[in-house]
Amino acid sequence: MSTSTSDFRAQLTLKTQRLGFDCVGICRADEAWLASDRLERFVEAGYHGQMGWMKETLSRRRSPTALWPEARSAVVVGLNYGPSDDPMSKLTERSLGNISVYAQGKDYHDVLKKRLKQLARDFVAETGAEVKVFVDTAPLMEKPLAQKAGLGWQGKHTNLVSRDLGAWLFLGVMLTNADLAVDAPEVDHCGSCRACLDICPTAAFPAPYQLDARRCLSYLTIEHKGVIPVEFRTALGNRIYGCDDCLAICPWNKFSQLARQQDLWARAELKRPNLGDLSTLDDATFREIFSGSPVKRIGRNRFVRNVLLAIANSADPTLVDPYLLNRLEDPDPVVRGAAVWALAQLDPSRFMIERPRHLTHEGDPEVRAEWQRDPAL
Repeated sequence: MSTSTSDFRAQLTLKTQRLGFDCVGICRADEAWLASDRLERFVEAGYHGQMGWMKETLSRRRSPTALWPEARSAVVVGLNYGPSDDPMSKLTERSLGNISVYAQGKDYHDVLKKRLKQLARDFVAETGAEVKVFVDTAPLMEKPLAQKAGLGWQGKHTNLVSRDLGAWLFLGVMLTNADLAVDAPEVDHCGSCRACLDICPTAAFPAPYQLDARRCLSYLTIEHKGVIPVEFRTALGNRIYGCDDCLAICPWNKFSQLARQQDLWARAELKRPNLGDLSTLDDATFREIFSGSPVKRIGRNRFVRNVLLAIANSADPTLVDPYLLNRLEDPDPVVRGAAVWALAQLDPSRFMIERPRHLTHEGDPEVRAEWQRDPAL
């Protein structure tokens, strides 16, 4: 795969296909770009919420060369994770949990990085160039690079959209100090469509191409620590990890395909999990069930918090006893608070019995301070 041969691009495409990737593109890594200005405005507005690492790494995140000064080219690969059914159809199954499509299979970091490292090893062996590989774990803006490399464009929801694969695409980047011929960047094909903006349950988009993560259900269920604000709890519905609405509604998904990599297919037990069963998870069982899954990253307490809020939205009184009542004694104060609030939604009469003992318990200062802000309590 010598960089000096005229058929380098064809070789690269063939090699990435054999490794299981669905698309590949090349762009310069050492050029100035507007993405850094957009990122700075995002952080200045506070839209990053509790994701302090975005502010802390802002200077390195501005451009690939800020992360690695020797970088000259970027090889960007995409791995399709298209689902077998419409994620929106699960939102009406209120007693079942809804886990984001990307997290129903094996952790994409592991699936993608294994293949990307193999591509990098082959590239180094054949060219002698230096490389660094990235899969969403370093301060590198993969989506703007993917647009420069021609894989797709950042839609009004700020995610990448592909004309060939729709909105379901994992990205990986191989930076190299080699000077490679580049592909033409993709242009924006959103037009006047605003389906992704209008479908958002929490109005998380202040304007097209802008996201306020603090209002995003993906952020709230995954990145946000502690108590989820009252104003977003009902909008959460049965979403217990992430939200796919703005991706699933995209008209370009008419070209989407089922993921080729079976590791990315949804595990049967995560397609429509029972909320009651999930509420009973202790730390050991949580880790066992979600071993090798992105869900494991948020930990048992944050996950069960999400489950209890989904139970509150279920309108299913059979989830009160024993599921909610058992969580009133949970070791974690945020989980206890979520159980109290859910009980108030599903069984107000039982809530009035439990309220003095659990909502105002002196041992629960976090529950008392946070959850009493809700007038319903």
